[in-house]
Amino acid sequence: MKNNFKTRFWRLFAFSSLSFVVLFVFRLVYGYLETDTNHMEGNHNNFFSSIENTRKNYASEKKMMNNTNVQEQANIASSQKFEKTASIQTKSSEFEKDEKNIKAKTKEFNAVIQYEQNLGQKGNRQVHLLIGVNPSVFDAFYAETQKIGLVKSMQITKVDKTNEYKQLNAKKASLEKTLQSLLELKSRTGQITDFVALHDKILDIERQLQELGVELGNFDVENEFCTVKFSLYEGETQKKISLIHRVKVALEWTIKYFAVFMFSVILLGIAVFIILLVIDKFNLIKVINNKINE
Repeated sequence: MKNNFKTRFWRLFAFSSLSFVVLFVFRLVYGYLETDTNHMEGNHNNFFSSIENTRKNYASEKKMMNNTNVQEQANIASSQKFEKTASIQTKSSEFEKDEKNIKAKTKEFNAVIQYEQNLGQKGNRQVHLLIGVNPSVFDAFYAETQKIGLVKSMQITKVDKTNEYKQLNAKKASLEKTLQSLLELKSRTGQITDFVALHDKILDIERQLQELGVELGNFDVENEFCTVKFSLYEGETQKKISLIHRVKVALEWTIKYFAVFMFSVILLGIAVFIILLVIDKFNLIKVINNKINE
């Protein structure tokens, strides 16, 4: 009996100890893997999505091919269009210095600040910049921006725009043909109402051609840029957390939830014990069996 009790005690002790160690290791590892989920990440995307109507930046894929002349190479390059965008969020405890730094870098790389928005008061300021960068120095500029403040988030997306560019050109060619046909009709005789309707149609076609001209203008070689969405937030940069602090936090968390776990197990055990007592007291099992046999 005594040996039985000892065995059960040590089994229970081993199970409890193992549970405690597992919880502790889980919390310690979680502390290392946990990322900074600062609220500014969500604000960053929402901010730039609200200014989508600003000028779009496109670039051409420059691919040199053997056994082709200069004109063929130019045609290949101009047909391969893409939109490349880098998004960077950074936090700085030296806000004014780093704001000047990003603008100096922009000037150094001959980039263009196409949109700027300053928000907040001192101690909680933000600056959002939409920067057009020459495709040839895009990667170098992107690398330099990562040295400003403490980078919280960064990503690059590249979207092929070749089909869209071709569709715009096809639409332009179609409209030009339609306009030419309508202009030819003006030289013919007809009723005044027909000429008014024809004039309105010509104006509508010309308006569409102007809008297409603006869209296609974004694809022009002299306007080629890649986009950098840069957001700088003011605030104290995160300090490196020491191992002792991590162990302390993990230990506190483990003790708290281990106590909750053990208390729940004890309550469950007491509840089961009471239910078994009630069943035994009223011979419920025997009564149920008799009812079934009847």
